Amino acid sequence: MPNGPLSLPARLYLLAWDTTKGRLTGSTHLHHLVRAGALTELAQRGLLFDDDGIVTPVDADSRTGDVVLDGLLELVSESLPRGWKQWVTCRARVTLDAVRAQLAAEGYLRAERKRVFGIFPSVEYELDRVPVVDALRADAREVLEGPVPVADVADREAALVALATAAELRTFASPKERRVHRARIDQLTERGGAAAPALRKVIQDVRTAVVVAATTAASTTAATTASN
Repeated sequence: MPNGPLSLPARLYLLAWDTTKGRLTGSTHLHHLVRAGALTELAQRGLLFDDDGIVTPVDADSRTGDVVLDGLLELVSESLPRGWKQWVTCRARVTLDAVRAQLAAEGYLRAERKRVFGIFPSVEYELDRVPVVDALRADAREVLEGPVPVADVADREAALVALATAAELRTFASPKERRVHRARIDQLTERGGAAAPALRKVIQDVRTAVVVAATTAASTTAATTASN
């Protein structure tokens, strides 16, 4: 697979790109989705565990070699104790910025430096590897639709689909498709935490937080549109 080395948060970010229109979607809650992916991958790797609802590093000195995941491990280690749902939102843009920088450094994105009002420096990103993202989406949709039994789906792939559908990424699945595959999505959510009962709870908590973030963002956008 061309996207094999990519982390879960990086793959979720890329799934949010509309490759036909060349633009990013779901930006109002994308930082929450990316953070959820990072938390999930660290939990699946056994580097974060649930201590009576609190996100806890197994070892403060553990590292993955991935700058995004290691940055979150360090942040969790140095911060006040928080639950999984809190960590989905707490300083989530830090993880999003790290994912963008990583993908730009690896050639998936092209960074364009600009100045807002001719004064304030800003960076905008364009997608450079459209075929890779299309292949990633095709692989993920195969997990969503079958025919591979859920029991044979890798934990990481199951978590990818569970989180992408929770965030209601239209670039991945339409509302109708999410309804049609609801039972399989629930099974994939369970599969994402197959390694241990505690991990299943973690995946559920993180996915719930993503749903809340997506719903809140949609409501805020609708209210702003109505007021205008």
